[in-house]
Amino acid sequence: MHRFLSLLLAAQAHALKKVLVTGAGGRTGKLVFEQLKADSNYKPVGLARSGKAQKALKAVGASDDEVCVADIADEKSLAAAMSGCDAVVLCTSAVPAIKPLSLMKTMATKVLPFVKTSRPSFKFPKNGTPEEVDWLGAKKQIDAAKQAGVKQFVFVSSMGGTNPDNFLNSIGRRKDGSGGDILLWKRKAERYLVESGVPYTIIHPGGLVDEDGSKRELVVGVNDEIMKNPDFASGGTRSVARADVARVCKAALGSASATGVALDLVSKKAGDGTPTKDASSVFTSPGKYTYESAATDPPSIFS
Repeated sequence: MHRFLSLLLAAQAHALKKVLVTGAGGRTGKLVFEQLKADSNYKPVGLARSGKAQKALKAVGASDDEVCVADIADEKSLAAAMSGCDAVVLCTSAVPAIKPLSLMKTMATKVLPFVKTSRPSFKFPKNGTPEEVDWLGAKKQIDAAKQAGVKQFVFVSSMGGTNPDNFLNSIGRRKDGSGGDILLWKRKAERYLVESGVPYTIIHPGGLVDEDGSKRELVVGVNDEIMKNPDFASGGTRSVARADVARVCKAALGSASATGVALDLVSKKAGDGTPTKDASSVFTSPGKYTYESAATDPPSIFS
């Protein structure tokens, strides 16, 4: 029986050849694409919307047939992109831009003691709010994947989704309360994925840092419990290398132990513990993921 299961899993992993990476022009998505391209078992396709994203993929060796130009808001282009794909790795996310005037004020507080200290403020670009990207855009990707018969959907989300008061939810928030709540919209999309019936793996990274992978010991949990652990309260231990997130995404593909799993992912301080070389080990016993619906949705920009 054990041999049969091993052969079945091996066949499944081998079958997951064509993988669409959405948000592939971003820093994390590009690493996922690179790692898949370096493995002859996979044929990655990077979904890119902007010319800048396309150039980023070409810069890491993507050929013309490995770059798909599409907008996640366009159902037809998404359907075409996912046609024939065995798996999807979602790396899209709303990205805020700093307001120049607020940055100038923040800088002034450092040299002018009479200026009241303030944080820089941010706004999301047109059609790029968390509601549009992290909820509606993710929903359209999930729907397209289900329609295309995708065998596995790996969702790169974020830690903090259980806490409405998390600072990240305040970014981009307008006077009427809409426009922000990035973690809450991501969480809503996660629930939609779980209920869709599409085989899933959900990864909630902590703070993303640009470091080499396989250098730190990875630590997993669920439901933001790590954030309450005093051992992970400071010193960068709520962070994780983007390269390690990419390794975990790749390890999830075709893995029975990763299917139907959601986990939080951080790392110990550099030099503490034993670096995690086998990324698949994080799926062993992450704990029970709670994804019950929120009492109310965040305020909508469409209201």
